[in-house]
Amino acid sequence: MPEWLVLTLAMLAACSVVVIITLVRHRTAPEDEDPSETPDVIEYMTMWIGVVYAIVLGLAIAGVWEGRSAAEDHVQAEAVALHEVSERVRVYPADIRDRIRDDVNAYVGHVVTTEWKTMSEDGRVTERGTELLQRVREDVTDYEPRTNFQAQAYQPLLDQVTAADQARNARASSTGETMPGVVWFGLIAGGIVTIGMIFALQIRRTPRELILAGVFSALIAFLLFLIWDFDAPYSRGVTASAEPFLELFPHIKG
Repeated sequence: MPEWLVLTLAMLAACSVVVIITLVRHRTAPEDEDPSETPDVIEYMTMWIGVVYAIVLGLAIAGVWEGRSAAEDHVQAEAVALHEVSERVRVYPADIRDRIRDDVNAYVGHVVTTEWKTMSEDGRVTERGTELLQRVREDVTDYEPRTNFQAQAYQPLLDQVTAADQARNARASSTGETMPGVVWFGLIAGGIVTIGMIFALQIRRTPRELILAGVFSALIAFLLFLIWDFDAPYSRGVTASAEPFLELFPHIKG
C-alpha cells in the first residue's frame, strides 16, 4: 500500500473517531449538561498536556530527522572515500591501478543495485558487499610501493579505504529503525490522552468545534506518521539515496 494512502487513511480515521465519539457523546449526554461550565483545573491540565506532548513530538521528529541526515552523511562519506581511492591510484602501475579501480567499481555497482534493495527490504547490508570492499582493501594493502612517489600515496590510500570501511559500518548500523518501542508507546499513548482531553472539555456539536477537533486529531496523526516515515532512513518515504555513488561514479547504473 502506498505510504501517501496510509497517511490519508490514518488522518481520516483520526478525524472520524473524534467526530463519531463527539456525536455519540452529545446524543447520550444529560439534558441539563452545560458544556460551558468546564472546571478551570481541566482547562489548565489540558493546556499543559498539549504543551508537554508538543515538546515530545518535536524532540521525536528532531531525533528521526537527525538520524536520516546522519544516514545521508554516511553514504556521502563512503562514496567520497571510494572516489578518492579510485583517483589516487593513478600513480600506481597500470595493471595495479586498473585492478583496484575495477574492484572499486564492482563494489559500488553492487551497492547501488543489489545492496541498496536489501537494505530497503531487509534492513541489512550484504555479505557480498563486505567481501568486495575487503578485496579493495587487500588490493591497496598488499601492493608494495616501488618509487618514492608511490610510497607517498600509499598511506593516504589506506586512510581512504579505512574511511570507506567506517562509513559502510555506520551505514549498516543505521539501516534499521531508530525509535525504541517504549518511545512509540509514549507517543501513541500521549496522542490518545491529548485527544481525549478534547472530550473532557465537553465540546459541543457545532460545526466549528467539530472541524477544529478533527483537524487537531489529523495533525497528530500526520506528525506520528512523519516520525514513523523518517524512522528507517533507507526504506521508507523520503529515504537516504545512493545518489552520491551515482554522482561520483557516473558510469555505474543504479
